[in-house]
Amino acid sequence: MAQKPNTIQVKLVSTADTGYFYVAKKNPRRTTEKLQFRKYDPKARKHVLFKESKMR
Repeated sequence: MAQKPNTIQVKLVSTADTGYFYVAKKNPRRTTEKLQFRKYDPKARKHVLFKESKMR
C-alpha cells in the first residue's frame, strides 16, 4: 500500500487583488497555521502580502 505524501501544494494569492498567485509546498502536520509571505506581484509592480488558499 502506497504511503500518503507529507506535503501538499497550496496557492499563495496576492492581497492586492490582481489575481496573481504563487504555488508553494507545505507540510500540514508541521506547519498548522496558514502561510503568509511578502513577495513580488508583477501586476501590481511591488511587493505585497500573499496569503495561503486551497488549490482548486
